[in-house]
Amino acid sequence: MNRIASSSSRGWWLGAAVLALLVAVLLAWKFSAPADATGAQPAAPPAPRPSLTVALTTPEQLDWPQTLAAQGSIAAWQEAVIGAELAGFRVDEVLVNVGDRVKKGQPLARVRAETVDADLAQARAGLAEAEAALAEAQANARRTRELADKGFISPQGGVQAATAEQTAAARVQAARARVQAEQVRMAQTRVLAPDDGVISARSATVGSLTGGQDLFKLIRGGRLEWRAEVPAADLDRLRPGLTARLTLPGGEAVTGTLRTVAPTVDPQTRNALVYVDLPAQSSARAGMFARGEFQLAQAPALTVPQSALLLRDGFAYVFKLESDNRVAQTKVAVGRRSGERVEIKDGLAAGTRIVASGVGFLNGGDVVRVVESAPAASASK
Repeated sequence: MNRIASSSSRGWWLGAAVLALLVAVLLAWKFSAPADATGAQPAAPPAPRPSLTVALTTPEQLDWPQTLAAQGSIAAWQEAVIGAELAGFRVDEVLVNVGDRVKKGQPLARVRAETVDADLAQARAGLAEAEAALAEAQANARRTRELADKGFISPQGGVQAATAEQTAAARVQAARARVQAEQVRMAQTRVLAPDDGVISARSATVGSLTGGQDLFKLIRGGRLEWRAEVPAADLDRLRPGLTARLTLPGGEAVTGTLRTVAPTVDPQTRNALVYVDLPAQSSARAGMFARGEFQLAQAPALTVPQSALLLRDGFAYVFKLESDNRVAQTKVAVGRRSGERVEIKDGLAAGTRIVASGVGFLNGGDVVRVVESAPAASASK
């Protein structure tokens, strides 16, 4: 019995070994055999379909002016404060309003003049009286001199007559001075413009009392200036006469001329004020806030169209074309802008072919179809 069991066990192990050998042979044949009975190789995967039809461009080298950005407020070049020189008088008439352009010497308001007119009339009457007294004193002095020459009057009488004449002449001069003073007061009943300009504020009203308050404010010559703040480190780059281009809150562009640079720097901000004269014919208004830039010397710039830039997560990118019509997203550093072109300061070499537009539809590694000019609809899938 033991011999029979041992023989049966050896047969089972032999059968298992043969079966394992057959399985190994079959697996080796399967992996080494051709894909089909004809011996053809497996088909290659299909080429990826282009995701976008694009036009290409290359960076262009241009001579651009260097610029210095600044910001600040627009203010009056000089603002004259106008008030009445007479105090305690009522305003009878207001002749101008805010925004009116006036000429030097033009009446702006009139003050009630009855009291001044009466004082002037009294001064003139006093002058007439003094002149009459002078005429009498002069006549007396002539007669006294004639009598003194003939010996009928003592020398002391001649001195008295001459003194009376001089006193009367002095009284005439004093009366004339009073008349002139009252004439000046009469002129002061008219509030006049001290210079050509534009009325920027008006507090004068009919019936209000003069004295202690401003009646008008005048922008002298209608001149405005842009008071821009510039870092102290950039002051050496600025010279009087440079052109400054401002953008007003409404979007209007205004060109001004740098007049002067302040001699001091704010110790808190480390900025200095620079003063830019603005043209009279513009929509700029005192009190506006404006951004702008100063045009400095020319410098070369490697530029690309703004449409070639993709702004993502606070950075700028372009898409370079690779040899297999794939695009590579490349980070670049941008600088100056002029019109529709942007300066590339770093990250892109001259002559590199990049996608000109439609970059918002691309991702790095996409396959594109290249055309000579940008198609009307560039987002073809």
